Amino acid sequence: MDLVIIDCQNDFVDGILAAENGCEAVENIVDFLNVKKEDLRVFYTMDFHPVNHCSFKEQDGIWPPHCVAGTMGAELHDKFYETPFSPSLENKYYKGRNKDKEEYSAFEAENGLGHLLREDLGETIYLAGIASEYCVRETALDFKKAGKDVVVLEDLLGYINKKDHEENLESLEKEGVGVQSSSRC
Repeated sequence: MDLVIIDCQNDFVDGILAAENGCEAVENIVDFLNVKKEDLRVFYTMDFHPVNHCSFKEQDGIWPPHCVAGTMGAELHDKFYETPFSPSLENKYYKGRNKDKEEYSAFEAENGLGHLLREDLGETIYLAGIASEYCVRETALDFKKAGKDVVVLEDLLGYINKKDHEENLESLEKEGVGVQSSSRC
């Protein structure tokens, strides 16, 4: 089972852009990682922006500065380092590094060894993380378009707005993305 944990970084969990349900999502994902070990491969994705990224309000974007490379806000939440699947050079994939490109999807994310996430995953992928309506959604749709079987684990998600999150899950299902509880894994 390939699990992609999307953008569970300090700025999105309890920082400048803290997601609703962000802390709970991290707790639930960590619990899942501590129980589910058989045949599990874990991949972490991370926004990793330069200080002048196009998505920032100062650059006419819509977001405050967040997940700036080299800051605590850009780091994965500490709890992931306490699991059997600790983040590492091999399983951390970065996106949003080009100052001129908005990149919600992790499809083109690259790890410290130069490997692309899209090339390292199997045919079926499971998604968890933050934020349901943005990075999780775009990642799911891009992998679905690429022919992967994609399942979003609804109890392992943080979101910006609960109503938009619920509508997003319905929309993803209509697009052919599976939506289920992690208890079914």
